[in-house]
Amino acid sequence: MSAHDRGPITQKPISEIAEYIKNLIPANIPENYAIKPRFESIAKEEIIRKGVVAFRDFLYLFCHRLISDGHLFVKPQKNPKSQMDYPFLHSITDLLADIGYYGKLSEDGQTLLVTELPSYTSSIDGKGNKKNPKNSSSMLLECLRFLTLCGFAFNGVDLEAKKVNISGIGLLEVSYPNDPVLLVGLKVMAIADVELRRKRYINDNNHDNLLCCDYRLIKEEDSDVLDVLRDFLHPLPEEVQKLALELHQRYIDMGMTCAVIKSVLDIHFAYADIKNSRKVLSTKDIYQKRAWEFSFTMRFGYCLVIKAKKVDKYSDVIKEFPSHLQQLIARGYGCDRKLRNEPCQCGCHGFRIPLDNSILNIGSSIETWLDNEIKK
Repeated sequence: MSAHDRGPITQKPISEIAEYIKNLIPANIPENYAIKPRFESIAKEEIIRKGVVAFRDFLYLFCHRLISDGHLFVKPQKNPKSQMDYPFLHSITDLLADIGYYGKLSEDGQTLLVTELPSYTSSIDGKGNKKNPKNSSSMLLECLRFLTLCGFAFNGVDLEAKKVNISGIGLLEVSYPNDPVLLVGLKVMAIADVELRRKRYINDNNHDNLLCCDYRLIKEEDSDVLDVLRDFLHPLPEEVQKLALELHQRYIDMGMTCAVIKSVLDIHFAYADIKNSRKVLSTKDIYQKRAWEFSFTMRFGYCLVIKAKKVDKYSDVIKEFPSHLQQLIARGYGCDRKLRNEPCQCGCHGFRIPLDNSILNIGSSIETWLDNEIKK
């Protein structure tokens, strides 16, 4: 789909992006959980768990700094490729990943010793051709300066310089004086992001899991979907959380399967009836068969999305719904360009209902709607 088909791309201020990212950071990290053997050489499990919490707390500070000072570092794109086209944000997560993954913890655990930053260094491909670095040296300086605002300290580079020679750095000593155990958390989370995350496509080199502190990647046991959903819902009003959890449990009890899908700073809880499937379905397969979902995206925020296909079979039931819900259903869903000659608003995803207090008045109608859609 071309940019013209999508309509003009309007980017939000970096402060709003930061508020969005903050909601993706887990509010509740358990005190005790077994950690995968991959990390046993880094530190003791207790230290790793403390380090992950410290890294989570840093990310909150990171977001607050983006809210207050991000406009000084993030310049609007003249021709943005997408709503998430923020080079500074991608570059700084590349830097955190490089520091954590390639840095070596000093014996006293007070610093990470870094001798390479591949995301900022040119390389040679398999054919012997030189490849330009993913990020520029000027961007590196900007990112280092911003991280100092968030509590990091860097020894081995002049942050006042106009540019930096990456190959001339030699050794970069990275510390976090206010809470040094964060360095353990950064290293563990960077390894998890690089080695253990599920890539969406072969050349997916974004570090969304690192930026959102997806600590579940380092857990020995798989996380329960209900636990992940609770974390997803935590910024919402309590009554809205309660309604969402009740819907989840109702349709799980009815035999539906919930698959969690994460894309570029999006998250989806997709519900599908696959009881009669003759083959093992991937998470992506389940998502494509979804009847409804909870989602959180930059464009639409928190929503319940219903991909109804049988409304004509229970039109008498729909007549009992509140008028605005009847109007939503009567409007239909599908390709916005084909249906209404409008720019793409992801109408093909289904009927989109905001997950806020307004949903409380139609909770019973939604339940009835889903019951009829699934049973028919």
